[in-house]
Amino acid sequence: MAYSITVNLTTRRLSLYRNGQSVATYPVGVGKMVTPTPTGTYRIVTKNPNPGGPFGAMWLGLSVAHYGIHGTNNPSSIGHYVSHGCIRMHNSHVLNLARIVPVGTPVAIVR
Repeated sequence: MAYSITVNLTTRRLSLYRNGQSVATYPVGVGKMVTPTPTGTYRIVTKNPNPGGPFGAMWLGLSVAHYGIHGTNNPSSIGHYVSHGCIRMHNSHVLNLARIVPVGTPVAIVR
């Protein structure tokens, strides 16, 4: 099965697709105005459980250096423009996502 992810910065939602069909949507926190989340098409290149610090329960590294999809130790930040450019998810959501998608999954970040 082919998975893909789209992150909509305007709605602050991450959508997971399988073979082009939407299978899940999650609220996310994204970059603030001074440290915006970069738009473009990337890939998940690493999966690191329990990265520590503010990154929550999972780090899904993207093919753009220093950016990723990760959990958070501040769940109230989800749904807002708050990060230094990364995409924050509730820990339970990022763990579920990490179980589903393989390394190499495309991630489109759009406005």
